[in-house]
Amino acid sequence: MQEEVMTRELDAFHSDGNEILVLGIGNYLMGDEGVGVQFINRIDKSKFPEGISFIDGGTGGFTLIPYIENHKKVIIVDATMDGKEEGTITLLKPRFSDDFPISLSGHNFGLKDMVDILSMMDTMPEIYLYTITISKMEPMCMTLSSKVDAAIEKVTTQILQQIEKIKN
Repeated sequence: MQEEVMTRELDAFHSDGNEILVLGIGNYLMGDEGVGVQFINRIDKSKFPEGISFIDGGTGGFTLIPYIENHKKVIIVDATMDGKEEGTITLLKPRFSDDFPISLSGHNFGLKDMVDILSMMDTMPEIYLYTITISKMEPMCMTLSSKVDAAIEKVTTQILQQIEKIKN
């Protein structure tokens, strides 16, 4: 019996042929919990080098899998309730769902489940998770607190530096 080896090719539809994805996650209608989405919608993409995909992932959960698995490097911005000072930025490099902080905000199960699926399918890219500490989620609020709002500019600078390291 002949063994057939299936090769996997990147899906250009989900990656635009780019190797790096910058993904903001969060619920825009829950105040600070939506900082990842606010980040994506506010950044000046012209400051970034070419060859990068940008996605407002909202609370997309499993629908984001094809986008994540079709990039070699994925940079995620998300809110966390980790008890640190509001607006604190932390960089994590999770490889498995257990590497994600328990304290990710409201949609953490979706993100962890996605990572489990990507690991099982052996399509896990290198992930850089930038968390921004929040102190509360505020239903039906579309504004950010001042410290969380100020973190967007800081995390943008850190991500630009990270992309430069990745590309070199």
